[in-house]
Amino acid sequence: MKNIFLDYNSNNIKNSLPAVFMKKHEIIFSTIKVPLDFCIVFGSFFLAREIRLVTDLIPSVQLPIQTINTSSLIIFALLGAMLHILLFSIHGLYSSKLYQSKIKEFLDIIGYSLYWFIFFSVGIYLWNGILYTDEIPRLIIAFTLIASILFIILERIILNSIQNTLLHRGVIPKRKIILITNTPLKKIQYILKDIKASGIYTILGYIGESVGPKSLDPTLTYLGGKKEFHSLLRKGHCDEVLYIDSDFSKKALFDIWDLTRIYGVRYRYITNSFDITSSNSTISLINTIPVIELENTPLGIWGRVLKRGSDIAVSVILLLLLSPILIIIWAIIKFENPKAPAIYKNLRVGKWGKVFPLYKFRYMDWKYCTKQAYGVGTESDSAIDYESKLIKKQSSRKGPLYKIQDDPRVTQIGIFLEKYSLDELPQLVNVLRGQMSLVGPRPHQPREVHAYKLEDKRLLTIKPGITGMAQVNGREKNNFADEAKLDIFYIENWSLILDLKILLKTFTSIIRK
Repeated sequence: MKNIFLDYNSNNIKNSLPAVFMKKHEIIFSTIKVPLDFCIVFGSFFLAREIRLVTDLIPSVQLPIQTINTSSLIIFALLGAMLHILLFSIHGLYSSKLYQSKIKEFLDIIGYSLYWFIFFSVGIYLWNGILYTDEIPRLIIAFTLIASILFIILERIILNSIQNTLLHRGVIPKRKIILITNTPLKKIQYILKDIKASGIYTILGYIGESVGPKSLDPTLTYLGGKKEFHSLLRKGHCDEVLYIDSDFSKKALFDIWDLTRIYGVRYRYITNSFDITSSNSTISLINTIPVIELENTPLGIWGRVLKRGSDIAVSVILLLLLSPILIIIWAIIKFENPKAPAIYKNLRVGKWGKVFPLYKFRYMDWKYCTKQAYGVGTESDSAIDYESKLIKKQSSRKGPLYKIQDDPRVTQIGIFLEKYSLDELPQLVNVLRGQMSLVGPRPHQPREVHAYKLEDKRLLTIKPGITGMAQVNGREKNNFADEAKLDIFYIENWSLILDLKILLKTFTSIIRK
């Protein structure tokens, strides 16, 4: 399938993908922490038991030795390790970003490990005598806490050292960073030195409205203005942007920030040097310099893991529960026209512009269905010509999207299916295949996306959904601009709770119908 995120007619998919896909090592080093932490916490329970058999670690006091049998300890260790991983995941300790403060990371490990100790101890106390009868001594839990903190911090130090060594030796690629600056060299020299000293960046150059003062670092290449910057992002030549200072207008700066969100490029700025604020901002470091990062969405790597896991679980359950209904609908459609497919494929645009076949129960007469997904192009597909005439004559929506009122192509069973959104049910298969999510912006057709404005392409930065903010807030009554605002709000404020609310509201809406 073609990727139209950058160029609808482009066949060079690799070069058109955003830079966010290019740093696989960040994901690998982030993911490997999970099984390592699990093993550390699990093993710490057994180490703690052995320590408790020898000493209570309290000076001048010798408490009676308390222990626990191995089979019971295994259960407590499994529960404790899973709770530990869950707490760390929720609080971002498995972030894929190498480039954060290590001191903050270690303090977070200590802090959230203490939270774990409190939750685990309280849980053990509350469920004692209900779910189990063997009691684990409190000192064993306390020793587990101390051991797990020490070993997890040691693990992080080793992983960070390995990753930095591989970066410095060029085994894994350095991040390509572009500066936004128009400041003389003497004022930003310490920033350039700090970036170079980190050993993990290649400075491509800087952008500005003009070339800048002659006193700017002669080794720092001037890359151009906003137009040239856009071209670099389109070609995937940039991983990160650092704003220092510039002669760009506020509108141009906002457009540049928007471009980084569209193309999945990390945007950070020197603290107190940028007046655009965002709720999705985090403080981090470039070596020793504090910067603020503006994130596109709170849907980070572990948010995507949780979202993907819930997508799979819910879609499998729904497919099993609804299988009798799916079979009946399929049989009715086939009975109406045995020669035509009951499940219709329609090309749609997904995350980062990847085109995929979306599955729907066919609710239109087959001869009027567009057949691009079946190998029939736009030039030879008479159904598209007929649809174009209907859009001009009967569409009730403005912008790239259309909604044909009193559509003459819809069959009798199709009227029923469309009214109750039953035609969307086969998209659960798209969810299982990873092309869609249960909740997200609705996927649009390539010719609709081709009419997007540049800022509309932010809708392509997460997986599309079967339902979404726009579907439960106005649906067809929204014009495209309203729908885009609702979906961008979802992108910027994503949470599993928000997904749950949208799913419940969708279900309630269908029941009301």
